[in-house]
Amino acid sequence: MFGSKGKTRQKQADAVMKALGSPAWLESVSVDENGRAVLVIEADPADTAAAEALRMEAEGKAGLVPGIEKVTTVLTAVRHNHSHSPAPVAPKGQPKGRTELLNLTPSPRRVQKGARLSDEAMQQGAPQRQQGSIAKIPGISRILVVASAKGGVGKSTVSVNLAAALAKTGMKVGLLDADIYGPSIPTMLGTQGAEPKGSKNKKLIPVEAHGMKTLSIGYLSDPDAPMIWRGPIVMSAITQMLNDAEWGTPEDPLDVLVIDTPPGTGDAQLTIAQKVPVTAALIVTTPQEVALADVRRGAAMFTKTAVPVIGLVETMSYFQDPAGQKHYLMGHGGGKRMADALGIPLLAEVPMLQAIREGGDAGVPAAIGDEETAKAFHELARKVAIGLDTLETKAPPEIVFED
Repeated sequence: MFGSKGKTRQKQADAVMKALGSPAWLESVSVDENGRAVLVIEADPADTAAAEALRMEAEGKAGLVPGIEKVTTVLTAVRHNHSHSPAPVAPKGQPKGRTELLNLTPSPRRVQKGARLSDEAMQQGAPQRQQGSIAKIPGISRILVVASAKGGVGKSTVSVNLAAALAKTGMKVGLLDADIYGPSIPTMLGTQGAEPKGSKNKKLIPVEAHGMKTLSIGYLSDPDAPMIWRGPIVMSAITQMLNDAEWGTPEDPLDVLVIDTPPGTGDAQLTIAQKVPVTAALIVTTPQEVALADVRRGAAMFTKTAVPVIGLVETMSYFQDPAGQKHYLMGHGGGKRMADALGIPLLAEVPMLQAIREGGDAGVPAAIGDEETAKAFHELARKVAIGLDTLETKAPPEIVFED
């Protein structure tokens, strides 16, 4: 019979299994007394890219389960007959917090070892990024990720208008649409028919729009074709648009590259958080509780991958009628309460304005429109610029998650 501690560890293992969706490739999950989850994953040794994507996705999701302090992965090409067997114990002296490749059978086939963030970088509540751990991309000074753990909250609208507002101040700005499955940036910029050209050194030349350099998978694919891509292809597409494009030069770099990410905490987000030299993240939400519940997961992902969260933006905050009366259709004060709980600033409360929607549909960002419509985005751009400058001079704010 399990003791009380054993029952707790089993519940945690079951919670990890549930978080991962109990996929066929997950052979077993175990959790030790120190909160370390060990995942045994079946992977194809002939496809190391897919194995790495599988590992990264599993570790990212498992790391967000309450009570899980560390995640270790064992990749094996041999499937056991039992699906919930205890995971093997790591040999003494094995480095902690890395992908472990253990001899699970007398004659196993091993999958190539993958990279893993250090234990220090994975400490929840201490997002101290290890300087120099990820090489900077030539031609890009700073990278700001705009993210949301839930779809439909206006993340792309914030990305486009924030980038446009920053560009309007005279900054050199790039905008990368990393929402592989639903690229909306071309529509919102009025560049649906654009096709990036290749340079003499075989790099993509970003499309110029409203004073920004932009790239999107929407420029490179049929707009009516569904993007039925798995993790490795998504990772490859994002990497190519980041590293194989002429965003700037070392002598004349972009001041900031804004990346519009897909909603959620899946492959694309984890790839960017773990593999890209991100300066900071900006989280977008709406006031209602169903969206705010997901904000915590999104903030936790960035915290665990040592990416500072610069602040929170609340969209659809209120509707103001012609008489000047404000109506809080989506709830009131939710963004402020969540920002306070996370210990980060609420940078903007963007109202529901017809002009913002019309600007997005017409390909003319509201941030370059009339003064009243653009006001919220100009103020957001000012605070973001200050926040990015501040991060370069002192440690980012600590984010604490309370039960």
